Amino acid sequence: MLVYQDLLTGDELLSDSFPYREIENGILWEVDGKWVVQGAIDVDIGANPSAEGGEDEGVDDQAVKVVDIVDTFRLQEQPAFDKKQFVTFMKRYIKTLSAKLDAEKQEEFKKNIEGATKYLLGKLKDLQFFVGESMHDDGSLVFAYYKDGATDPTFLYFAHGLKEVKC
Repeated sequence: MLVYQDLLTGDELLSDSFPYREIENGILWEVDGKWVVQGAIDVDIGANPSAEGGEDEGVDDQAVKVVDIVDTFRLQEQPAFDKKQFVTFMKRYIKTLSAKLDAEKQEEFKKNIEGATKYLLGKLKDLQFFVGESMHDDGSLVFAYYKDGATDPTFLYFAHGLKEVKC
């Protein structure tokens, strides 16, 4: 199994259990999330407690709907950014991440990040923002949005901000 950690914070953000597609010249990874139900689920086994002299005991636990990626990697939602805040974040992120990349990756990242930033700016009002479990200020952001008519969210990751770790 492969786990993808934030290169800057070490937080686990993704695994190979969630296939990705490269977009924006490989700078962004697009991953499909799903709403899932967690907790107790009432299962009908065909018994009729009242006919058998018993009572329907039910279940005390509450079922909860969560997004699989957010729950699995304990992502923490952040307040939305306006355009100015987002551009400020991106400038700092590019500088911080570039320093951690080798020369070849750094060149590729700097060459293509502008297009990816414009792509994200075009979706800014529709994005949800997440960070890793440590909630570190300098970590990578993970973005989520709903494609036209979709009921499940799509997540966007900065590919160069992820480090592959074999488990």
